[in-house]
Amino acid sequence: MNIIDLIGEATEYDKKQSLEVKKPKSWLKSISAFANTFGGKLIFGICDDDTIVGLENARADAELISETIKNRMNPIPKFKLSFEAVEGKELIIVEVLTGDETPYYYSGEGQLVAFVRLGNESVPANPMQLRELVIRGSGQSYDSLPSRFKFEDMAFTKLRSVYKQRTGKSFEETDFESFGLVDHNGNLTNAGALLADESPVRHSRVFCTRWNGLSKASGLMDAIDDEEYSGGLISLYQDGLSFIMRHNRKAWRKTPTHRIEYPDYPQRAVMEGLVNALIHRDYLIVGSEVHIDIFDDRLEIYSPGGMVDGSSLEGRDLRNISSQRRNPVLADVFSRLQLMERRGSGFKKILEDYDFQEHTTEALMPKFMAEHRDFLLTLYNLNYVEGQEQGDNTADDGEMAVIGGEMAVIGGNIREKIIEAIKNDNTISATQLAELLGVSKRTTERYIKELREKGLLERQGAARGGWWNLKV
Repeated sequence: MNIIDLIGEATEYDKKQSLEVKKPKSWLKSISAFANTFGGKLIFGICDDDTIVGLENARADAELISETIKNRMNPIPKFKLSFEAVEGKELIIVEVLTGDETPYYYSGEGQLVAFVRLGNESVPANPMQLRELVIRGSGQSYDSLPSRFKFEDMAFTKLRSVYKQRTGKSFEETDFESFGLVDHNGNLTNAGALLADESPVRHSRVFCTRWNGLSKASGLMDAIDDEEYSGGLISLYQDGLSFIMRHNRKAWRKTPTHRIEYPDYPQRAVMEGLVNALIHRDYLIVGSEVHIDIFDDRLEIYSPGGMVDGSSLEGRDLRNISSQRRNPVLADVFSRLQLMERRGSGFKKILEDYDFQEHTTEALMPKFMAEHRDFLLTLYNLNYVEGQEQGDNTADDGEMAVIGGEMAVIGGNIREKIIEAIKNDNTISATQLAELLGVSKRTTERYIKELREKGLLERQGAARGGWWNLKV
């Protein structure tokens, strides 16, 4: 029997060969860490190498475990004890639930220590983590707490103007309190400080860089464009979005009735990724900012702070992750401004926007990375051609070129080659044409369709064994 069979799909667990009665801290730190983070299971009677040794008197050990938790943990976390017989040996499994009264401290040897999980270890919480636990245990969020800044010293012209523009309503003085920007004592909350025109929260900034190539370089000459933005969150969102769109080129092709555009990065995915980086970032992490890095083949948006519950994204269905808000006041304000939805997962929206793009492939789907202190969204450039350097005006199939900041169709050469190939062999298939021209089958089929719509080409006979009839 393996660990998964024993504890199910628990992502966090720890093992102890035996119950160390004289050194309770050796296992109580796991109880503290599980309660302070996202729960877990502690197994007694199994070695580090997963060898099952069992407990001599599991019933008596269970009573000691329960009593020790009650005497040495403050507050007492919610836990369940169960017994498991494996290979004739008895184990104890202690399941610890995620707590609402954080931090959960270990008390002993003159110490009062709160532990958290870091990888597969239980380590003492650092001052920042301890502050997070205190805020969570108080039933509040960082953005709802009073700040040290005075409301009367701040201006909110951007908030007022955008609210009027997007809702058609005026922002009233009473809205500051009802939106959670001022508390009932008239004090500016952290959310209010972050939304003020000249936000006094110094680490609320956005660093933007358009790199020349596929990686960050050491010299300034290797950056095509860079900006550093500060101010209120609404301005940061608008400035960050403007920077991205400035470097978001569009390819396009004409059809007989309209023009189809192919942006490097779908706009809805960009907007969702940026607003999530600003709203869901961890503002308790001082000295770190939101970063936007644009490379030839991808766009990366980094924000401080991982998933709200501290969990990993590995192996999870990204389209069905429930929305959790680290800063609910900020999220509510942005939803009122119609810049984000009240419900739904940003992961799903971003992935769906890429789904709708005509030339998306599985390899080009967005990637999400979440660790304890970091979150990184990678959006791939749907128009990037491998080996094409920045500033190169032609794609590998001669289909697109940069003209006036956009990519325009210059597919005349491909059409001529298709016509010439059909003149030489009017039974040639689309697949054979693609191989002959060195372009994708989809590209070939698109030009064949255009030639047919213009009345220059028609198909005779069956799909297999038929031939092309040229009218040029």
